[in-house]
Amino acid sequence: MKNHIITVGGATRDTTFFTDEGVLIDNQRDVLRQKLLAFEYGAKIKIDRFYFLFGGGAANAAVNFAVSGFKTACLARVGQDESGRAIIANLRQHGVITSLVSSEKNRETMISFILVTPGGERIIFTSRAAHNDLRISRQEERILKQADWLYLASLPGDWLPAARKIFSLSGPKIAWNPGASQYQAGLKKIASFLKRTSVFCVNKDEAIELVLSDARYRGQSPAFLNNVKNLLVALKAAGPEIVLITSGQDGADVYDGHNFYHQAVFPEKKRVDITGVGDVFNSSFVAGWELSGGDIKRALYLGAKNTASKIAYFGAQNGLLDLRQIK
Repeated sequence: MKNHIITVGGATRDTTFFTDEGVLIDNQRDVLRQKLLAFEYGAKIKIDRFYFLFGGGAANAAVNFAVSGFKTACLARVGQDESGRAIIANLRQHGVITSLVSSEKNRETMISFILVTPGGERIIFTSRAAHNDLRISRQEERILKQADWLYLASLPGDWLPAARKIFSLSGPKIAWNPGASQYQAGLKKIASFLKRTSVFCVNKDEAIELVLSDARYRGQSPAFLNNVKNLLVALKAAGPEIVLITSGQDGADVYDGHNFYHQAVFPEKKRVDITGVGDVFNSSFVAGWELSGGDIKRALYLGAKNTASKIAYFGAQNGLLDLRQIK
């Protein structure tokens, strides 16, 4: 039996730690770095508490899809170490098929250190390690081709060979939430892939960076670039069927070439940790779109509901809802 969805990208072991000693700096003059978090240079910073959790764009999305009943596999690379074994065990525990998660010899598993502020905002430090060995074999190509959906998360630094293989597959629909190496390459370099993308998902900062990579927009004002509708139109013109932009507390927006859709955030019962909210929202949107037969409003609603639930829990894979049960 084929997989409904295969996620492709990173799987990490996360160390999440909390501190109230950072100073938030407003940096509106730099449209790409509008907020900064600073610490005293040379100081020893107190950590209030810490947790060992699981993350990574492909792993987070896979767990989310599996919770909502999709037959889901994850294609990722981990090291032959304790963290790699723990990641595989965790995926299996959540019902994710792990036959495409391979353990690389003499490599460490990708790890992340996640700094969380009292308000739940975070900064992530990542070592990609075994993730950089992600290549798509011929056997994996054959398996990917048979899926209904491919959910493509962050790819390693040398990402073009894997992307070319994935986007050349004619069968599955593709949802793409690019990593830094992809969106920093600029619109021109990823344009051919966008034409094959059903759902293109980025946050607002990533959208601004992509739009600024297009010479037609480099002279635009911060006001223009901070208008999400302008960003949606610019990215939709590059070729994807649907563009989804998440904007934190300002909600999420979608443009399909005909209509703009907006979804406000739902009030959270408790704001504990926003790590992985982009992965949760984006994969929930794709799952909702599939479950509802292409209803964008319903998909956005499900994304917002699931994200509000997740935020009350530590880690990106906890507090997830079965979207089939949401009214």
